Amino acid sequence: MEGKAVVLGVTGGIAAYKSAEIASLLVKKGLSVHVVMTEAATRFVTPLTMRTISGNPVSCDMFQDPGVWNVMHVSLAEKADILVIAPATANCLGKVAHGIADDLLTTVITATKAPVLFVPSMNEAMYENPIVKGNLNALRSIGYHVMEPDFGYLACGKEGKGRLPEPKDIVLEIERILSRETPLKGVTVLVTAGPTQEPLDPVRHITNRSSGKMGYELAKEAKERGADVILVTGPVTLPPPVGVKVVRVRTTHEMFCAVMDCLGDTDVLIGAAAPCDFRPRETASEKLKKNEGPEYIPLVKCEDIMLEVGKRKGDRITVGFAAETRDLIENARRKLVSKNLDFIVANDVSRSDSGFESDYNEVKILYPEELREDLPYMTKREVAGEILDRIASLLSSPRCIPGS
Repeated sequence: MEGKAVVLGVTGGIAAYKSAEIASLLVKKGLSVHVVMTEAATRFVTPLTMRTISGNPVSCDMFQDPGVWNVMHVSLAEKADILVIAPATANCLGKVAHGIADDLLTTVITATKAPVLFVPSMNEAMYENPIVKGNLNALRSIGYHVMEPDFGYLACGKEGKGRLPEPKDIVLEIERILSRETPLKGVTVLVTAGPTQEPLDPVRHITNRSSGKMGYELAKEAKERGADVILVTGPVTLPPPVGVKVVRVRTTHEMFCAVMDCLGDTDVLIGAAAPCDFRPRETASEKLKKNEGPEYIPLVKCEDIMLEVGKRKGDRITVGFAAETRDLIENARRKLVSKNLDFIVANDVSRSDSGFESDYNEVKILYPEELREDLPYMTKREVAGEILDRIASLLSSPRCIPGS
């Protein structure tokens, strides 16, 4: 961690006094700490205190003279290896979740490409407010980190969830996030996500129930681990992950072309999308009327993206998915071999508590050597972490050199 730069944002909550201890612990670990305070935060702890502890100037005003010529919010955003907001008030969370940047801190958050960690602290009733919960979910969905508050005695005199975690625990979380930035540094990861749509006419199409959640979690996790990430996505309602190059497609043919265009620069390809296997032989130029349309619609096969990738594999790592409703292991192993994959992630999508549209999954990982791992029921974000752990291990082996 030594030598890394932490931009510590302090907002106007009673727990702001703990930010001084957070800064002190970070400095003792050899990190460079740069504090940004909101105007309200200065009512709880003085900039002089934070400057003395951090050893660096404290920034409070968007328009204050930085001493050297730079655009302050940009220079702070670019300086950060991580940006931590502790405490993060409901006001700050709401502004960032809705793209409002009306002070120095929210502007720095908006401008940075570094990982951002929010540590909420507030009254329990505020924390449980559906609006605050929605804002936290929105921040998580676009790749920001959120550390859950502790349960304990609150400034209002009640006990509940909303207490700022202990500074040492916040520092441990900062270290955990920073340590995950390096394993995939310099590696280009291409992820496919979501369904494809094959049009029957201008208003109807063939598709499937894929939500894209697994692919988007993989893209976010790979980005957090330092990779350059390309996300080729079918039509989904998910917000784009921060710092990820997004290529939007609709049909399987468009996804195939996008993958092939990016393949040459790719070290790792994860095929998490669920592209259609078939498309109508012809697409009607006008809406098909019930009394005029054909009773049967002839179908033809779509391109098999991962099969073609397997033929051009080279030294890159390729990972596939098998979403099955029967004969899970047999069907997954057949795909693993035919598509020349390093490993395949198999899941039973007939279950109602995991798979399509769910935030959870229970998967099995199959390898060419007849090996198999059964992972427990977990969130898709956790599954993404497990997959990328195994990819990182493959990248560190002599068989694969990124960029070769």
